[in-house]
Amino acid sequence: MPEPTTGIVEALIADQFPHWAHLPVTPVPRQGWDNRTFRLGTDLSVRLPSAAAYVAAVAKEDQCLPALAAHLPLPVPEPVATGRPSEAYPHPWSVRRWLEGETLLDAPDVDRGRLADDLGKILTILRAVPAAGGPAAGRHSFYRGCHPSAYADQVQRSLRLLEGAVDTEACQAVWEAGVRSVWARGPVWFHGDIAPGNLLTTDGVLSALIDFGTCGVGDPACDLQIAWTYFTGDERRRFRAAAGLDDATWARARAWTLWKALIMIAGISGTDDDGAQARNLAAVLADPIDG
Repeated sequence: MPEPTTGIVEALIADQFPHWAHLPVTPVPRQGWDNRTFRLGTDLSVRLPSAAAYVAAVAKEDQCLPALAAHLPLPVPEPVATGRPSEAYPHPWSVRRWLEGETLLDAPDVDRGRLADDLGKILTILRAVPAAGGPAAGRHSFYRGCHPSAYADQVQRSLRLLEGAVDTEACQAVWEAGVRSVWARGPVWFHGDIAPGNLLTTDGVLSALIDFGTCGVGDPACDLQIAWTYFTGDERRRFRAAAGLDDATWARARAWTLWKALIMIAGISGTDDDGAQARNLAAVLADPIDG
């Protein structure tokens, strides 16, 4: 599949939505993994899946985002139109309302303590959104919202590859603690990728959630990984207090964070060129935030 470019997006818009053909198309400075995003004029954005594995998210977000927006106190991307596959680009794609703000990756002055409080509260509200009819966790969410043991084979393979390079005994203990419990309540909404690149801020304060491509209903433990991948010390404790949930759910959250760190350090999925996953692993092993 050709990499989506400005020229491809311009051609798609001109062909399928000619009333927007006069609007300039510009790629956003920081692209995600699952999608390529372009700004369309000042009020719209265009998102194109980067591979076939991410195509299911287009229809899912078209359905889920309006329902979630009605309950959440922060903006989420509003679907405006859905594009068809064409000779220029082989998958469905979407047009959304543009949301102003800087991601946590780019925001210079974030009130991290307030962010921990606000994000925990937003996730609590998200879990309270009626889940009936929501997409059950599974392949479309890359098993976020399922039990972390869905990736047990990858964890064990990573530990074999990393023998002598990481504390495999400590990793195994974290993993085993995480997979000993299950989410025993009814399924609840989860975002699926609560990460700095998917949180927008304005004037240092959380202002929007974006990229719901891995959302669904199931176990919310997967949404807590940012406790170790971004927050530190007292910020983690504030996030945990605001997000709630029991010790067992936090143990599964540690297991999710451990899995992602291990597979990238081991090179099973992506690489850890900048050392971020090594730092995440160290945080998981050093600070279980047991309460």
